[in-house]
Amino acid sequence: MIDKVLKANEEFTQEFEPKKMSHMPQKKLSIVTCMDTRLTGFLEPALGIERGDAKIIKNAGNTVAGRDVIRSVAASIFALGVEEVMIIGHTNCGMANVDPKKLESAMEERGIDPEEIAKVDIKEWIGAIDSEESNVIQVVEQIKSSPLIPDDVPIHGLIIDIESGELKVLVDDR
Repeated sequence: MIDKVLKANEEFTQEFEPKKMSHMPQKKLSIVTCMDTRLTGFLEPALGIERGDAKIIKNAGNTVAGRDVIRSVAASIFALGVEEVMIIGHTNCGMANVDPKKLESAMEERGIDPEEIAKVDIKEWIGAIDSEESNVIQVVEQIKSSPLIPDDVPIHGLIIDIESGELKVLVDDR
């Protein structure tokens, strides 16, 4: 795969016209979303966002397990001028209803030490969720309740239909 990627990059750079851009998000927006491959080239146009417009934070199931998401949201607010945050989940998420026992078995089959697996809550660690909509609402609450996120920054919760691109607002924090 690496050879294909390098070839594609070579072709891309031959046709691409470089443009200096700021690292500051032009729409002063930060988005926390899922790493699902179906969102690539889909989410941004569905939101009217282009390159340079928003900080996009992706992880499995758009969850707040650990400290990275809140750290990234805080960095986008305090260091990069973000004034609004959107948590955007999607329908038919691969992290919904993940079977922790099946996941543990798959990890062990690939050589992961069971003692290492036992050190984490596998469902939480992997970002497994029970419901896409309830997950978005929970993540909004986790970020809003963080002592490191200011109260004057709206934190919205939305879900996008992975097939139609239609957005549904679950939490409007205006």
